[in-house]
Order: sequence, then C-alpha cells, then structure tokens
Amino acid sequence: MAEVTLTHVQKIYGGDVTAVQDANLTINDKEFVVLVGPSGCGKSTTLRMIAGLEDITAGEIHIDGTRINDVPPKDRDIAMVFQNYALYPHKNVYKNMSFGLEMRRFPKDEIDKRVREAADILGITDLLHRRPKALSGGQRQRVAVGRAIVRKPKVFLFDEPLSNLDAKLRVQMRAEISKLHRRLEATMVYVTHDQVEAMTMGDRIVVMLDGLIQQVAAPLELYRRPANTFVATFIGSPPMNLLQGALAFVDGALCFVTPEQGTCLKVSEEQGAVLADFAGKPVDLGIRPEDLSVASRSDTSNGGTLEADVEVVEPMGAETYVYLSVAGQALTARIHDQTPPIVGARLRLNANTPCFHFFDPDSGKAIR
Repeated sequence: MAEVTLTHVQKIYGGDVTAVQDANLTINDKEFVVLVGPSGCGKSTTLRMIAGLEDITAGEIHIDGTRINDVPPKDRDIAMVFQNYALYPHKNVYKNMSFGLEMRRFPKDEIDKRVREAADILGITDLLHRRPKALSGGQRQRVAVGRAIVRKPKVFLFDEPLSNLDAKLRVQMRAEISKLHRRLEATMVYVTHDQVEAMTMGDRIVVMLDGLIQQVAAPLELYRRPANTFVATFIGSPPMNLLQGALAFVDGALCFVTPEQGTCLKVSEEQGAVLADFAGKPVDLGIRPEDLSVASRSDTSNGGTLEADVEVVEPMGAETYVYLSVAGQALTARIHDQTPPIVGARLRLNANTPCFHFFDPDSGKAIR
C-alpha cells in the first residue's frame, strides 16, 4: 500500500516566511490527488517536501506507514516528473529511461524489459534511439514520464509537467496521464496552477492559498459546494459571480437584495429554512455563470430577475460569455442563445435560485 499522509506539516524559510502552514492531508493508495492554487500558494513546496527536496520545518510525512522526514530522496521509493523534463541531452531516449536503473545496478535484462514496457505504454518505442533535441515537447514529456515508470515507485510526483506544452498538446497529455494512472493503479500526486487540469484529472483536489489548505474534495464537490469565496471563484471557468448585498424578508419571503435595493431575488424554500437567521445581515451571493439565462419578454419569473448592462461579449461557438454590470457590480453569464446580445444593451436575466451560494462577507466562509 502506498498511502501518503501529512500531519501538521509546516515549511518556513529564513525564519519568517511561511510557505506551508499546518498541512494535514491523507492521499490514499492508488489515488490521483491534485494540488492546485495560484503561484506562491505552497503547492510545489508541499510536493518537494514529500519528495525530500525540501526539509520539513515541523510535522511529519509518512509513505506506506513509514516516517520519511529524515529519509534521503533516493530511499523514499518515489519518482518525480518535473516541469522542464530534465533529460540528459547527450543520451538517447533508451539511455535516459534506463540511467536510473543502471545507477541502482539492476540486471541488464531487467532494465531492458522495464524500458521497453514503459515505452510501449507511452507509445514511444520507435523513439528509443533518438536524442531529446530530435523530439517534440510532448515526446520529451513522455520520456520524462517513462523514466519515472521504469522505477516502479510507490508514489509518482508530478510538478506542473504540462506547463511548457501548447494548449492542444496539454489536453492530449492530460488524457494520457489519466489513462496511465488507471493502467498502473499507482498513487499519484500532481501539482498545477490550472484548475481545468485539476478538475479533469484528479480523484480529489487540494485547493491551497497562502500556504493553507482551503478545501479537499472531489472535483464536482468543490464545484457544487465550495467551502469559501476563494474556492468558489478559483474553481470554474468563468469563475463564480459574487454579488454583495443582504438577506431580507420581502412580502413574507426571504430574498437577496442589493445595497441599492434595485435587485431582489427570492431564496429557495430549502435554503430559506437554513438562512432565516441571517435575515437583515449582509451576505455575498454566489451565482455560477451557467445559472443565469436571458429572460424573455413574457417571462414572469416569481423568483425575481436581474437588470444588467452588457459590457463585453465573447462568442465561444456553442456558447457565449457575456460580461455585465449589475448595480455597479460585475457579473458574467454563460448563455446558449444563437444570437448574442449587443454591447451596451440592457438584459433581464433569470437566476436559477436553487443553485445560489451564500458566503459570510467577513470570513468568506460558505453559509450552509
């Protein structure tokens, strides 16, 4: 079993710069876990501490039940794939993949077997004689992954491995790594700043900000039940809209109203039962762009509508992103109308009220 556990792990640089704060995380055997967040959030530092490339200031890390705080990287039974591939330019693909095994004095027949098995899995058998300069970016990335596969480690660590690839190749390699995980049934820890990579690849996602773990959950759980405003706006593209306002009873129904009282949206009965105690208090309302739709002239939605001014229109083909202003607050809608709205026009929008999210404006935490 290759379970990885972090218990109260902390990393401080220079005595006063805290990169990772009190990280507690369990990565289950055969699980694909993605660490995601903006630059400087501590995700790569966390990965490097698991790998042994960074010392741990406090806390403990265990792999397969063994405490590894003081175990050298070479003895941790992990394999790491870096952003820059880190291939030997003077060695061909075969030698790049076999070098680690040669240094560990594996028998030649075992080395050859492992290299050719990995090459077959990755579809690079016909490239074994080439040197890195004769390979494309995607082929180099496959070689870097192959070098990790031949090790047959307990844990694979990926540090933003697709950042140097173009958009189309990133999509292809995302699928390849996901298929590789299912085929190898290995424990994988993957670092990225790209929330699309995180959503499409991970069994679970660890969202980080300023060295703190904000939420750990399956992709759809993060999307549907974000723990705070940071997770809500980081996960999803376009991100969740946040409107400032307050909850108040209007004609006996609990509603969200903007400061100018220009917008009044009725809260669903299910949410109203939970939020009744927040009546009269300020809240932030979260609405996903796809939960907004253009209201027809005959539409008499009793949930209320938003009056919005169109500022930017981005046709995306099957859908259109519309950037709007509502009572001075920014709003994005994802609509599927064949005829996109005109910049400068005023739209009336219906909101899918059962999908509303509410957050405490002071702490940013979700109000359940």
